[in-house]
Amino acid sequence: MERIVMVWFVVINIIGYVVMSEDKNKARKRRDRVPEKTLFLLAAMGGSLGVLTAMYRKRHKTRHASFRIGIPLLLLLNLLLYGYFLT
Repeated sequence: MERIVMVWFVVINIIGYVVMSEDKNKARKRRDRVPEKTLFLLAAMGGSLGVLTAMYRKRHKTRHASFRIGIPLLLLLNLLLYGYFLT
């Protein structure tokens, strides 16, 4: 079980980082964007660290209060859940 949770943690956070980064690239090129609901869903599914990292490294969505507050709260929730499943 622990191995599955660790693999999930790595994979979902890589996906969260990549999707957030791609959304930033699409924003620059004025193309169709990734819905904010999708970004929050990825964070809620355990990828909040990846989303938060991309948010600040790419300077994307940092002006949105919903992201500045919501993603760190989801990170806290993710940490609690990962802690529960890994202990």
